[in-house]
Amino acid sequence: MMTNKRRTIWRIAARLPRFVMPHHRPRHPLRLPHSRRRFLAGACAVAAAAPAFSRAGRGQSQRVNVYNWDTYIGETTLEDFTDATGIEVRYDLFASNDELFAKLRGGNPGYDVIFPTNDYVERMIVADMLLPLDQAKIPNRVNVDPAFADPAFDPGLEHSMPYFWGTVGLGYRKSVGSPTALADLFESDEYAGRIALLNSIDSILATLKYLGHSLNTKDPAALDQVVEVLIRNKPKIKAFAPDTGQDLLIAGEVDVCLEYNGDILQVMEEDDDLAYVVPEEGSQLWEDSMCIPRGGPNPENAHSFINFILDAEVHGAIATFVRYPCPNAAALEFIPEEDRNNPALYPARSVLERCEVPVYKGEKIESLYAEALTRVLAA
Repeated sequence: MMTNKRRTIWRIAARLPRFVMPHHRPRHPLRLPHSRRRFLAGACAVAAAAPAFSRAGRGQSQRVNVYNWDTYIGETTLEDFTDATGIEVRYDLFASNDELFAKLRGGNPGYDVIFPTNDYVERMIVADMLLPLDQAKIPNRVNVDPAFADPAFDPGLEHSMPYFWGTVGLGYRKSVGSPTALADLFESDEYAGRIALLNSIDSILATLKYLGHSLNTKDPAALDQVVEVLIRNKPKIKAFAPDTGQDLLIAGEVDVCLEYNGDILQVMEEDDDLAYVVPEEGSQLWEDSMCIPRGGPNPENAHSFINFILDAEVHGAIATFVRYPCPNAAALEFIPEEDRNNPALYPARSVLERCEVPVYKGEKIESLYAEALTRVLAA
């Protein structure tokens, strides 16, 4: 019988032709010069000026407090939302799912919309940290591609709406080499001292795939093997980077890094010598979602924000800007054809079939993964 995670992968893989159907290339209102890092460097607390009219729910402030990843929004999306609704946006950034989870686990400090990754969506559902969504307040839900409408981590999208999806793979400098597998990093000295891995569980998951294990294994012995491999290879690794491997790569400080596909695609726009590949051993297939945490002050505004993002033109413009594959079927016509035909953005079925979707494994097993990472970083 096909497991839940394989069913999720097959849904995405089976619908891949939808992602590459030819369309005309439209105009993109958010497609601006490549300056997203400069823009977001000052966006830790954005409050777009509100027009005089009001459309927010009664009893709530004219604000929505958003907590998102860095480099993960269109350059004018927040202002456009305020223009359309009269609701101001406070926009804060987090660096990892662990940081997001820890900040909200002790009590919501005031956020209305958050963007956890699929396994953390499930983890937060189990911990009763998320509000069920009022589907009637998100009419743009109809734009979600059916491939993403019933994920194993949140059946029926009761607590989440898909934002972007993608893979974790190798960004590299073509003039130095062409790594195709993690074995190229771990089993040779070709890139010694010029490698960056992620200082997150993602490096643990990638190494599990290198060793031939499922990235959802619950076997402590497999995690011990991962720790052994990574510690043995630490002399070759220049940095365990906090999701900044793309910056090290474009700066010339490393020649290969483990990173999210969209982050590498962003810097590929600035340097033609950079490329991205999903390792031959396989990788993780992830999905980031929009959720409403319990205890937020403005749940009505949160629904409005999520619905705005799911508008076809808005979501398509954000996808064009941040360079991540979009789970919004209606948005595809607003994404350039060269992006929809780019295998680094929308991988071939054969690539997706060797990927896995991380699942929530229970707090006891999740703590073993965190402990494995701590052991590697401390060695």
